[in-house]
Amino acid sequence: MSNSEIAAQGQRYIMNTYGRYPLSFVRGQGSLLWDADGKAYLDFVGGIAVCILGHCHPDLVKVLQQQAETLWHISNLYWIEPQVKAAARLVKGSGLDKVFFCNSGAEANEAAIKLARKYFYRQGQSERNHIVTFLQSFHGRTLAAVTATGQLKYQEGFNPLPQGFHYAEYNNLQSVSSVINKQTAAILVEPVQGEGGIRPADTEFLQGLRQLCDREGILLIFDEVQCGMGRTGSLFAYQHYGVKPDIVTIAKGLGGGFPIGAMLSTDKAASGFAPGDHASTFGGNPLGTAVAEQVLTIIDDPSFLQRVESAGQDLMRKLRELNDERIVEVRGQGLMVGIEMSVEAAEIIKSCMSKGLLLVGAGSHVVRMVPPLTVSDEEIRQAVAIFSQVLQESAIA
Repeated sequence: MSNSEIAAQGQRYIMNTYGRYPLSFVRGQGSLLWDADGKAYLDFVGGIAVCILGHCHPDLVKVLQQQAETLWHISNLYWIEPQVKAAARLVKGSGLDKVFFCNSGAEANEAAIKLARKYFYRQGQSERNHIVTFLQSFHGRTLAAVTATGQLKYQEGFNPLPQGFHYAEYNNLQSVSSVINKQTAAILVEPVQGEGGIRPADTEFLQGLRQLCDREGILLIFDEVQCGMGRTGSLFAYQHYGVKPDIVTIAKGLGGGFPIGAMLSTDKAASGFAPGDHASTFGGNPLGTAVAEQVLTIIDDPSFLQRVESAGQDLMRKLRELNDERIVEVRGQGLMVGIEMSVEAAEIIKSCMSKGLLLVGAGSHVVRMVPPLTVSDEEIRQAVAIFSQVLQESAIA
């Protein structure tokens, strides 16, 4: 079928929860995608920061094929060898102690919220059940995760929302202190805000949160669903800051495109859960964890991560050199880059797509670039050239 035929059938049968472009991609390799009409695109969306090793990476394909021929699903009633191996790699790479596997970032954040509350319940402090999150944050689409998200547009129409969430200003310690009280169980924060516009935290801010949590006996939770798994040039974004959380959530890049999420924690925080407190039928299944272990084998390597950091610096430098008056700021870490514009981003993204470059927004005025971590220097040059051409030809002001 053609792009238009697939789109027509999709509109008939698929629930209307996405504002989709009239494209259908049928094949991918590395940083490239081909649509149903045979046109090639340079992919700087990567499934929204998911396909961190590009499309159809041969090592991931091989592992998935081998596991698919061996064992798909058995249940967490039993020990699963690929799960144990993936967990061991995550513990080693994170400096934390325990792992819970699930299927998505929203599920990982739900698990973190539940763990924080159950931890204090088991400590005999059941009144400590409030969570502090941040304005412009994004934590997922489930009911608790969307409540934790500090953006009203994602919450509209879903009342009554769960209670016990309070919002502070990002990069503002005084704002956090003003909402902390004796009921506060945890602070949930993205080291780099993703949907909120690609906003890295200040080092002093995250270090201040750690000090505040230590002083008040509060759990510190980092949401690294988008900024984790090598995206910023370190395996976990918090490793740039010299701050260790009590709990961290990951997903997206963990499976390189295969659906898998995880929550990691210290032994102390993990003591909040006992058998029966939380579970996931498909979480940590042999397929997902076999792929995740291979992803970690590839990315948890100093030379790989150094290349991500240098490629990100090169991308941001090239974007800043465009000197277009509509570019307000280029910011990010590693290959998680946001271009804040003085104009709305939608038309720019659409024009880039017509020229074969796929981009995604992060709010109404930010163009987001989250290419595969394997993106080449030449592909970065091509992407910036297309973006520059669109700006030069655009009359948007």
